[in-house]
Amino acid sequence: MSTTAQRRLKAIQNHLITSTSTNSQQLDTNETAGGEFVHGQGYSVVLPEKLHTGKWNVYRSAKSPLKLVSRFPDHPEIGTLHDNFVHAVETFQDYKYLGTRIRVDGTVGEYKWMTYGEASTARTAIGSGLIYHGIPKGSCIGLYFINRPEWLIVDHACSAYSNISVPLYDTLGPDAVKYIVNHAVVQAIFCVPETLHSMLSFLSEIPSVRLIVVVGGVDEHMPSLPRSSGVEVISYSKLLAQGCGNPQPFAPPNPEDIATICYTSGTTGTPKGAILTHENLIASVAGATISVKFYTSDVYISYLPLAHIYERANQVMTVYFGVAVGFYQGDNLKLMDDMAALRPTIFCSVPRLYNRIYAGITSAVKSSGALRERLFNAAFNAKKQAIMSGKNPSPMWDRLVFNKIKDKLGGRVRFIASGASPLSPDVMDFLRVCFGCRVSEGYGMTETSCVISSMDEGDILSGHVGSPNTACEIKLVDVPEMNYTSDDQPYPRGEICVRGPIIFKGYHKDEVQTREVIDEDGWLHTGDIGLWWQGGRLKIIDRKKNIFKLAQGEYIAPEKVENVYAKCKYVAQIFVYGDSLNSCLVAIVSVDQDLLKAWADSEGIKYESLGQLCNDPRARAAVMAEMDAAGREAQLRGFEFVKAVTLVLEPFTLENGLLTPTFKVKRPQAKAYFAKAISDMYAELATSDPIPM
Repeated sequence: MSTTAQRRLKAIQNHLITSTSTNSQQLDTNETAGGEFVHGQGYSVVLPEKLHTGKWNVYRSAKSPLKLVSRFPDHPEIGTLHDNFVHAVETFQDYKYLGTRIRVDGTVGEYKWMTYGEASTARTAIGSGLIYHGIPKGSCIGLYFINRPEWLIVDHACSAYSNISVPLYDTLGPDAVKYIVNHAVVQAIFCVPETLHSMLSFLSEIPSVRLIVVVGGVDEHMPSLPRSSGVEVISYSKLLAQGCGNPQPFAPPNPEDIATICYTSGTTGTPKGAILTHENLIASVAGATISVKFYTSDVYISYLPLAHIYERANQVMTVYFGVAVGFYQGDNLKLMDDMAALRPTIFCSVPRLYNRIYAGITSAVKSSGALRERLFNAAFNAKKQAIMSGKNPSPMWDRLVFNKIKDKLGGRVRFIASGASPLSPDVMDFLRVCFGCRVSEGYGMTETSCVISSMDEGDILSGHVGSPNTACEIKLVDVPEMNYTSDDQPYPRGEICVRGPIIFKGYHKDEVQTREVIDEDGWLHTGDIGLWWQGGRLKIIDRKKNIFKLAQGEYIAPEKVENVYAKCKYVAQIFVYGDSLNSCLVAIVSVDQDLLKAWADSEGIKYESLGQLCNDPRARAAVMAEMDAAGREAQLRGFEFVKAVTLVLEPFTLENGLLTPTFKVKRPQAKAYFAKAISDMYAELATSDPIPM
C-alpha cells in the first residue's frame, strides 16, 4: 500500500467517532482492494479535512470513507434507469417480474406474473406508441393512477425514449393536478377510468395535454372528444398494439438527463417539482446496495405510492437485483390478504402500518387469556434478550408463538424496512422479535433521491436512522435560535445538511426556492435537526420549521389547518398538534365561553362549572362537529382533519407564554404546556384504531 494511502488511513483513524460501547472502532486496510478501507465497529467516520466555511465536521459512511459511491460497484456501466432495466432484462429475461392477482368469477385468486422479458417488450411498445402519436423526445409524461404493472412499464418506456415521468398522486385534488400538469407542460397522461372522469371536467384548463391513455379502459367506452379539443383519448391496450405495429429504436438518455420531476403534495402552498436526474437515482440506489442485498429468489410487495420517492427508489433496486414485484389489489384493508397470497420476502412500509400491527398483536395477546398472555411474554422476553446479546434465539419460541405472527405477513419476510417518518424504538424491537428478521429504518427525502441514511446490518440498537448512505456525506450545522450546536454534549446537534451525487438539481422553474435549500457549496439543508449518537449513528430529534410529518409520511402545515378551524364559532383560539409517531392530528381549543354556555342551555345540559362543561363528551362532540364541517368546506385532506379535541377555558396569552408578541402560538411551549392533554388524546385514539389481526 502506498505511503499516501497509509497516511490517509492514519488520518481517518484519528478522526473516527468514539463509540460509547465497549467495542473498539477502527478502519483496516483491505489489501485486495488496492488500499480501500473496510470498517471495524464504527458506522460513520469524520473526514480529516475540516470545512473552510465553518467548524462543522463532515461525516461519511465507514464503508466508503474515501469516495462517495455514484455507480453500482459490480456494474459501473449502469449510468441511467434505462441501463439498469436493460441489464435486468439481459440477466433475468425469464424470471418473474410483475405480478397481479387475477379475478375468477368475481373472486380474487392467485398472482399471475409477467417476466422481465415480457415487461421489456411492453416497455418498447408503449414508448413506440407515444412516438406514433407524435409525443417528442424529452416530453413530460404524467402518471395519474395507483400502483400496478403498467405504472412501471410506462416509467421504463419514459427512460428508454428519453421522456420525463411526472407522477401524480391519485389523491391530489383537481387544482393540484391542473397546476402540476401546466407547470411541467405534460403532453401525455396515463390514468385509470376513475381519474379520467375528473380530468375531463377540466380538460380545457390543461392545454399542453395531447394524449390521454386509459389503463384498464375498454376501447368501446372511451369518450370521443371533438377534434377541436386537440386531445385524443385511447386505451392502454390500443397504445400497446399501435406501438407493437410501429416499433421505434430506443433513444437512451444520458446520466445527467432528467429522469423524473417529483412534485411535493403542496401542503405549504403550490406543489414544488423536484428535478431528479438518472445519475441521482442510480447513485442513491447504488449507495444503498452497499449494505442491502436482494436476490432473484426475493419477492417484494408494492403498495406504497409509486408517486413517492421511497417506493420509486425501491423499484430501481428490485430491478437491479431481479426481484419479483407483486402488487396489492389497491385496497389497504385487503393488504394482509394480499400478503398471505404473495408471501413476500421483503416488506417496506411506514410507521403507521407497523404501529397498527403492533397494536393489533398486543390487543390480541391481552384478550387471549392469562395463560397465553404469560406464554407470549415469556417467549418475547427470552427471544429479545437473545437478540440483544447477539445470540441465536431458541427455535422453540418461534414454534410455540411467533410462527403464527409471521404468517400475518405471509410467513417468509426476511427484511423489513421502515421509512417516511420515525419508527418508535418499542415497535422496532417488537418487529425484530416477532418476525425474527432484519428490521432497518432509513431517513431520506425527495430532494436526495431517497436514502440519506439507514441502519447497518447487525445494528440492533433502536431509535436512530443509521449511518450515511455511501453516496452522500452529512454535516450538522448550528441552529443557535433553537439552542442546537455542534459543541453540544454529549452529542453534537444541528440541522442535517447533505451533499453528494444524490442531491437533486433544484425545483422546476423555481430558482428562488432552490437557492433556499441548496447553498453555494452544494449542501442541501433538510430542515431536520439531528444529533450524532453513539457509534456514529444519526438520530433525528426535531424540525427546524413548523412543518412536520405524520406517521404515514404526510406533511402537515399546522398554521394552515388552524386557520381553517379558527373560523368555527366555539373556537376562540386553537393549537393543532401532530408528530411523526402518530398518524393523526389532535387539538387544544380555547373555547368561546359565551357561545359554549348558550349551546349547553339550548341542549338542556346542566353543569356546575364551565370547567366541567369543557370535559363533557357532548361538548367536545359539538365542537368537533363544527370543526369537521369547516374542514369539509375548506376541502382539507383526510389526514389534515383533527381527530380528537381538548377544550380549555384559559386563553393563550403573552403572559402565560403561549403567544408571541405578534400573537402567533409558541409551538414548543404549547406542546409542553398541554403535554398531558395531548398524551391522553393519543392514548384514547390508540384504543379505538387497532388493525384486525
